[in-house]
Amino acid sequence: MRFPDLLRTTVILCGAAATLLAVVTVAGANQHGDAVLVTFAAGWWVLAAASGGYIGRRQTTSRQIAVLLASARTQTSLPEINPSRVVLNRLWPIILCTVGAGGVGFALPQVPAIACGFAIIWALAWRRQSAAVTAIEERDGVRFYVEHTSPVQPLRLVRTPGFRTNLSEMKRSERSTPVTGRHA
Repeated sequence: MRFPDLLRTTVILCGAAATLLAVVTVAGANQHGDAVLVTFAAGWWVLAAASGGYIGRRQTTSRQIAVLLASARTQTSLPEINPSRVVLNRLWPIILCTVGAGGVGFALPQVPAIACGFAIIWALAWRRQSAAVTAIEERDGVRFYVEHTSPVQPLRLVRTPGFRTNLSEMKRSERSTPVTGRHA
């Protein structure tokens, strides 16, 4: 699986987890007749959205992803690609926390309320990372793939040859070239 695809999947999964946990929170609070919890939860979610938006505002890769990209092992052939295994192997903590917090949600609706806020922060903080990695891939003419590792080992990447684009150079050239007339 390509690394930018894993980053996009992470953001989508965190957004889905936040939505599910918000629904469980509201349903659990409604079951207990606790309108105050929903009010405090909504405030926490707004604060979480502001925090995540602030953290994820940059258009560049985070320091951790930059280190991960720099330490990628180079190989000339594509690695084994199994997206479902990579998603389960790398994103199991998000899935486990969502199921755990959602499972106790009807008895203790505060738990999914808090977990929902953290899922919102995570989704918004990582929302631009895939675009930044894709820009690096296009600039350098490489592709980054997730290497198969144990679920408890750190993530490792493989760098393979790709296609380098000169789109930015072409756009800069078009802006500097004067338009002399229309060509039919």
